[in-house]
Amino acid sequence: MTVFRNKPEAFFDLVVHDVNRTPGLTGASAGFESGEWRNEEMADYLYEWLPEFALKYSDLEDLNSSTAVRLIKKAAKTVFTTKKYKKRGEFGELLLHALIREIFGSEPAISKIYYKSALNETVKGFDAVHVVENDGELELWLGEVKFYKSISSAIRDVKQELEDHTRNDYLRDEFILISSKIDSRWKHREQLNKLISSRKSLDTVFKCICLPVLLTYESSCVSSHTETCEEFKHSLKEELQKAYEKFTEGNLPPIRIHLFLVPLDKKEELISILQNKLEGLQR
Repeated sequence: MTVFRNKPEAFFDLVVHDVNRTPGLTGASAGFESGEWRNEEMADYLYEWLPEFALKYSDLEDLNSSTAVRLIKKAAKTVFTTKKYKKRGEFGELLLHALIREIFGSEPAISKIYYKSALNETVKGFDAVHVVENDGELELWLGEVKFYKSISSAIRDVKQELEDHTRNDYLRDEFILISSKIDSRWKHREQLNKLISSRKSLDTVFKCICLPVLLTYESSCVSSHTETCEEFKHSLKEELQKAYEKFTEGNLPPIRIHLFLVPLDKKEELISILQNKLEGLQR
């Protein structure tokens, strides 16, 4: 039985979810509780995903009642231990992991976090490496994250990365790194290695790739409301649509893309909560 079968209960309200657009679009809202944006609840939900985000497949197979405390602590320390956390990207990567697992039923192919050579090292390359199985065939999901305050800045920077990261030489190098890190006990290992083999034309591989792009931003809609009412949802949909239109302006790589937009209230407040909870798990 795959260790990825069980998932935490769904958390986000999908204000927009349209896989038929090109690119696809999902707008995910944490919602309000007692007049406050649900930062604490979002942080708790994200850390339910921590073990499979930060550990390799064989560690997860060994996760049980006697190993849970040790492995969860190991996962927390693997993320990072530095106090210089405000500009770290791992929290955004954890959020993308949760979204594509929750919504599309993906499986992580590797945990790039796990293979850092030093605890506080910043890992380069794609921010998520997952697969989605459809009728026995694998789609390779290579994620990009911009965990930002400004949606304009997030769009500008991610579009440059999408251009850079879909160049042939970059992808070939990434595939070599991915192939070397796939756990030998994972059931899709052989199938994924065949998909990204250097013998296979990238024209064929591109047909099996999706680029999930996560952009966060401090939302004027969120800051001007205190409850998840119909007026809030309508206003948020309009805000998400404007961001989507800005993202789709100009050229995008000729590969399937799915855009995740996650509005925030105060990013620094959320990061502080996430950091405090992470430190608690590391003790």
